[in-house]
Amino acid sequence: MGTVSEVEGTAADAVTRAHGSDFLQLRPGDAPAGGKADWLAQRLRQAITDRRLTVGSRLPATRVLAAELRVSRGVVTEAYRRLAEDGHVEGRRRGGTVVVAAPPAPGQPSSRRAVPRSPFTGEPGADVFDVLRAADARIDLTPGRPDLSAFPRTAWLRAERAVLAELSAADLGYGDPRGAPRLRRAVADWLARSRGIRVEPDGILIVAGTAQALTLLRPVLLADGITAVAVEDPGALGTRQHLGNEGMATPPVPVDDHGPRVDALRATGAPAVLLTPAHQFPTGVVTSGERRRELLRWAADGGLILEDDYDAEHRYDRPPVPALRSLLADRVYYMGSVSKLLAPALRIGWLIPPPHHLQALTGAKRFADLGNAVLPQLVLARLMESGQLERHLRLLRARHVCRRDAVIDAVGEHLPGAVVHGAAAGLHLTVTYAPDVPDTDLAAAALAHGVKCHPLSWHRQLPGPQGLVLGYAADPPGTLTEAVALLGRALRALS
Repeated sequence: MGTVSEVEGTAADAVTRAHGSDFLQLRPGDAPAGGKADWLAQRLRQAITDRRLTVGSRLPATRVLAAELRVSRGVVTEAYRRLAEDGHVEGRRRGGTVVVAAPPAPGQPSSRRAVPRSPFTGEPGADVFDVLRAADARIDLTPGRPDLSAFPRTAWLRAERAVLAELSAADLGYGDPRGAPRLRRAVADWLARSRGIRVEPDGILIVAGTAQALTLLRPVLLADGITAVAVEDPGALGTRQHLGNEGMATPPVPVDDHGPRVDALRATGAPAVLLTPAHQFPTGVVTSGERRRELLRWAADGGLILEDDYDAEHRYDRPPVPALRSLLADRVYYMGSVSKLLAPALRIGWLIPPPHHLQALTGAKRFADLGNAVLPQLVLARLMESGQLERHLRLLRARHVCRRDAVIDAVGEHLPGAVVHGAAAGLHLTVTYAPDVPDTDLAAAALAHGVKCHPLSWHRQLPGPQGLVLGYAADPPGTLTEAVALLGRALRALS
């Protein structure tokens, strides 16, 4: 057993070893005697090099870091000064000391830049939309992009203040995994008015968009022995990728001028099908009355329909059509969201399953995330209840018509012979053209001219015409006209 002085010395050593900062796990005991400033500068420089500290990161105040490390403030000040001389950090008075440049990683010259991968080379991979989103372009015609500048910020803030003013402390706890009851009631009323769907609030699940709805559906469908979900062709690549990632086969069903061909659906043998009947993506076809009756007969014979009503509110030159869910509740899973109406960043959507699957899906949602964030749900519910969401939709419709017409006029001028599809509704147009130019080549050439869009072939499994899918909701008419002119220039250069 050691002496009292030995024990006290051991305890003192332990306290010394315990000194340090949570910031980069710095421990002054690792520094050589008399070299603390040099040690600290090296540690910070290494953290900037390996990107633990990224450009824009703010370093702790010298006084705070010195206190945590139990060193003099001069040690930290000197380390920061050395990094500033190297050009890696910059003092910004009240903004503190900020990382402004990173040294090159070992073995990589500072002048070398990574060459971005083209999204149009080879078959589109799982990350193709991320790659395209990161690609530089002056004009972005990516389909499905709403006009985010039109987000009703003032109305949202007003609704948020009202919600917070009436919220009790208990309301800030964990919510119902099915979603806030107030929002489920508002969604039930919204769907009854706009989509002809009659459903009780307790029959609705609030989800983080269609993507999560498909993820929640997978175990439920598998429990029923369903391992294949037929999809429209052409049909959304992203949805097909999501189903494939969940282990589902996705046999294609050709789409003609009346909608998906039910004879081809029967031929696939798939027990379920995912459809966009109100405004087919990407062709814009509205499923005809006769074709709807054929689909309902197929479903009544045991088939399941997954109805993606992704942009049904955006309707301009045609009468409204009811959702399939309003016609056959027991065989249709209905999915919708506010991503195209307000903003994808909200991540709020709804899933209405057949009644016999509601309990299983509620359990899946509970174990996925315990339910969506409650506060945004309550704000959205207030916008729906107040009529503000409908006023916003009317504003968007008028704006979209002008933008759509600008694209159609520009196609007539700059892409002679091209055919425009799906103009009566939605946020995008599909354009097919005659020259024998692969649409991936045209999309790549368009990107080189500063215009971002989708080649139609991305959304096909079966052979079909070459074309482009052009989103028009997010840009003013002049920009859209310029974009189509650039597309025409790119096509002429390839023809």
